[in-house]
Amino acid sequence: MYGTLSSRVYVLDKPAGHSFGDVEYYKERLQDVKGPVLEPACGSGRMMIPLLEAGIDVEGFDPSAPMLDLCRKEAEARGLDPVLFEGTMESAELSCKYEAAIIPAGTLQLLHEPGMIQRAFQQLSGCLLPGGKLIADFYLFTGAEPGLRFREWEDGEDRITLESVTVEVDYLNQKTIDRNRYERWRKGKLVETELELFPLRWLGIEEAALMLREAGFSEITFSGGYEYGKAPVDAAEVITVEAVKA
Repeated sequence: MYGTLSSRVYVLDKPAGHSFGDVEYYKERLQDVKGPVLEPACGSGRMMIPLLEAGIDVEGFDPSAPMLDLCRKEAEARGLDPVLFEGTMESAELSCKYEAAIIPAGTLQLLHEPGMIQRAFQQLSGCLLPGGKLIADFYLFTGAEPGLRFREWEDGEDRITLESVTVEVDYLNQKTIDRNRYERWRKGKLVETELELFPLRWLGIEEAALMLREAGFSEITFSGGYEYGKAPVDAAEVITVEAVKA
């Protein structure tokens, strides 16, 4: 759940259209989709807004009200009026009308409690039309980054800082937790602070395939480094899975 400060930092660091190679990839994989596309956890619209501008009919939801507010403001500034609502991937009430669903940039791994990812796959299967496709990114666990990490951003007359440290690595449950401390400074004075625990659930390739099959998906393809059909060869690269609702 992104709060006010962490949402603001996300937009400063990764504004609408900012790409890790994924915006171009998703545009290409969705170019033949004629019906509506769903983006769960759409956040501030980093992916959604450029897809809308490319003529793709995308609707989205997110559990964070501050993120959705930022998404609406950015969309309005660009003359867009997307369908947005609050909800979570594993429990949102969704109509069965979508031809595709997308979960870019490892967002799936924010579902950190046991069974959450499986429930999300089942929810998304239920909202997709027969033959609809799910495209999602995830990362393999290659070790926690040691020590304290520090970053900062200029935001008008303010400076926002972030101190982050990994406080738990749970190998049995494939989970890590980072503790993030956001601070907003103005003229040398601290005016706002926000503490965030940031858990991630780490998946394996075959584990993801089993979950998808159980949720009613078939034709499962794993690609590495945003090259469709290229089998992953490096544990550090992003893995994208595409699956079709049976």
